Amino acid sequence: MTLDEIRELISLVRETGVAELELQRGSDRVKIRLHAEPTKPEFVLPYPTFGASQPVAAQAAPAAVPATMPNGAKAEVVDEALSDPTLVYVKAPIVGTFYESPSPGAAPFVQEGDRVKPGQVLCIIESMKLMNEIEAEVAGVIVKRFVQNSNPVEYGETLYAVKPS
Repeated sequence: MTLDEIRELISLVRETGVAELELQRGSDRVKIRLHAEPTKPEFVLPYPTFGASQPVAAQAAPAAVPATMPNGAKAEVVDEALSDPTLVYVKAPIVGTFYESPSPGAAPFVQEGDRVKPGQVLCIIESMKLMNEIEAEVAGVIVKRFVQNSNPVEYGETLYAVKPS
């Protein structure tokens, strides 16, 4: 490998922002590592919630429905219909984008009030360009859907409430 080829590789690494490049051609081996400046740590403070001041332990976590405020923060809104202790909550097993139907314009897999059976597809979560079908674990009726179509979801976020039958 010539010195000009190595210089070209170095400039390529700088232009693309690749952190590390290793190349072997025959018995020649080159390893180029770009050292980026360390970033300063960021501190994110929680946004204050507004509403009734109840102790946190007194509120039922699944009964709280996130409502987006104008500035993007989430406030807790309690839905009385979800206070039934027999409800089963379907939670996101992965981080990704929630889709209610198999393709844009298609009918949703399920809607509130629909009967479901174990193994029935409820929605899709797209993660890293893979479509992951989320299935019902119990037979019952869909009481509530907590996520809007095409919205991002986090691991453990509640997707549906199901009344077992």
